[in-house]
Amino acid sequence: MSILIAIAGLTFLILIHEAGHFVVARAVRMRPRRFYIFFPPALVKRVRNGIEYGIGAIPLGGYVKIPGMHRPAGRDLADQLAPALAEAPWLARSLEPVEQALAEERLDDARHRLAELGAAIERAPLSERARRSAERAVTDVDDALSPDAYWRAAAWKKVAVIFAGPATNLVFAIALLALVFALGVPDRVTRSVARVAPATPAAESGLRAGDRIVAVNGKNVTPATIPDAIDATRGKPVTLTVERASGTVSLEPVRPDRIGGDYRLGFELDVAYRSYGPIDSIRLGIEDTWRVTRLTGEALGRIVTGSGRDEISSPVGIVQGSSEALEFDYRVYLRILAFISLSLALLNLLPLLPLDGGHIAFSLLEAARGRAIPRTAYERASAIGIALVLMLFFIGLSNDVDRLNGG
Repeated sequence: MSILIAIAGLTFLILIHEAGHFVVARAVRMRPRRFYIFFPPALVKRVRNGIEYGIGAIPLGGYVKIPGMHRPAGRDLADQLAPALAEAPWLARSLEPVEQALAEERLDDARHRLAELGAAIERAPLSERARRSAERAVTDVDDALSPDAYWRAAAWKKVAVIFAGPATNLVFAIALLALVFALGVPDRVTRSVARVAPATPAAESGLRAGDRIVAVNGKNVTPATIPDAIDATRGKPVTLTVERASGTVSLEPVRPDRIGGDYRLGFELDVAYRSYGPIDSIRLGIEDTWRVTRLTGEALGRIVTGSGRDEISSPVGIVQGSSEALEFDYRVYLRILAFISLSLALLNLLPLLPLDGGHIAFSLLEAARGRAIPRTAYERASAIGIALVLMLFFIGLSNDVDRLNGG
């Protein structure tokens, strides 16, 4: 169950990211064509005010389609129409005027010619696969030629729409961290035993949850020195002195187990939590966000130099870590979920296509040039960006597999 909740948390973070893009796109009159919970194909869908809302069959966050991310080119249309042209070569007569109009930047004429091409496709005797590809191509180019297309918008609108996704994750991270501080964060460890693991030396000694440990081998200890006192025995018998409702009790001596180089008996001490007021919670949430942002930047720098490879994790490790945190304490899970949301924001702001940061960088570059960047340039940059992101993913997956195998 904890793994399912962890997956649901990660899916929710992706969904609110896409919702950020969607809401701001509508606010700047850049009407999205689709907004889905999960990815298509659709299980259910409904069109309202020209926008298709739906629930997809692939449970991986959300999906928003913003029209015309790139200025349309005739070559794009011809590539997508290749299956239809193979079955009905005469469609080329309707395609050529569209390609010419796009090449000469007669966009209004291109849209008019595109409608004629769409009508010709409807008449053509095409297979289902070729028809779907051709209709999708015409729809995509028509969206790109529409007045509300992304590439036509002012630079500030494009940056606002793209930045909205990471910004939503950032705001959510701060809000969730503030909530955690309001609910309470670990303040200090107490003497009280929170849990005794079964089939461990602690269980054999008769230690119980609720016992207060006051001495180890007859020497008084504080909550901070209890682990060190047990480890200092180096495997020799340990006698715990505890306080119970019935009085002070010396338990049966037992030999600690060696775990990861340290000697442990197999119990956990209780933790006292401290809660903060609304103002302090928000302040601490912002401070925590900045601290993690700075550490993330330093980690990315170490990755570039090759020394930070082991710090990368994939979604597999994220889900595993989240589920383990949920089993420990729901507040720890919420804190980790906030940091994952922040990581999504920071990762997406890297200036690499197809990440949001890459689209922001290209939008600013287009504003400086005074004209749209050709789609081929986007494609080349995206190929490099995808390669780098995949490399990070596989490094993270390799690290997670090693951790799962005890490496």
